[in-house]
Amino acid sequence: MAQLRRTSMADQAADALLERLHAGEWQLGAKLPGETTLARQLGVGRTTVREAIRQLAGRGVLTSRQGAGVFVTALDVREDWGEVLDGADIAAVLEARIAIETEAAALAARRRTPVQLRAIRRALEGRVRHDLDIEQHVDADTTFHRAIVLAAGNPVLLELFDGFTPRLRQAMIDLLRMRAEFGSADDQQAHTGLADAIADHDPAAAGERSRIHLTGLLEELG
Repeated sequence: MAQLRRTSMADQAADALLERLHAGEWQLGAKLPGETTLARQLGVGRTTVREAIRQLAGRGVLTSRQGAGVFVTALDVREDWGEVLDGADIAAVLEARIAIETEAAALAARRRTPVQLRAIRRALEGRVRHDLDIEQHVDADTTFHRAIVLAAGNPVLLELFDGFTPRLRQAMIDLLRMRAEFGSADDQQAHTGLADAIADHDPAAAGERSRIHLTGLLEELG
């Protein structure tokens, strides 16, 4: 692995970690290797790695959990519109999800490849683990929905979704805490139906199932 030689080592280390995220080395919710391992891989000191992680945490990409490690919370950085997203309430986040994901689901039903369908199915299975806490469930759920957006084959939709993920993640955690339950059989069935519509190349059904699911979440807010 190439080592870093430019002056601003913390900045370059942050860029290198972000490139590895973009390349798919770590999925949403994944735990990063320890500082010692990352420092050895990048050819820098642990202090530099720590500063790079701090930078990416400030940009909404990583989060440090006391006693647990550093985890991926987004697959791309927030740009200037991050301030707008940070101020959005849960209803606004859900409305944005409807706008992005309903169209993405319909496009995915038209364009998905066999490889992308397998990724959607794997992510669907990841939602049903019984040992997930709320944050882990939201990360697994977001991985499923991102796999659909990726299968839509529209880079603008994917960029919007990735930039939107940090605020989406927190909004969904807040919503599930209010509901006091998550991961029900009915919820999983709704997601299975969405995946099935995409598998069947049925854009109308895929878009409608996405809209029904997300509208249902919005209606819960009253």
